Amino acid sequence: ITVKSFNKDTVTAAGEDGDKRPKEEPWETALKTTVVDIEVGEFRGHKVSLWDLLFSHYIPEEKRQELLELFRGGTLSIQELLSTTSSLASDSHE
Repeated sequence: ITVKSFNKDTVTAAGEDGDKRPKEEPWETALKTTVVDIEVGEFRGHKVSLWDLLFSHYIPEEKRQELLELFRGGTLSIQELLSTTSSLASDSHE
């Protein structure tokens, strides 16, 4: 798994482009801009955001909510979230 971490400038710039969309939370931007190479099912050979992986069918809803709560609360780092999510995706694909 290869990770490209998010750019901190992206977090500050989120929602500042004058559009009408609601402003993204910094944690949401971090998940959407952290890109992973993962070799599981439909993601095989593609770069995918941690957000897309977390909200894929590989991660059960209950587990997703638990992980998001821990991440937003600062208990789980983005690297730990990535590791856990990748493991869950790999395990569910087997």
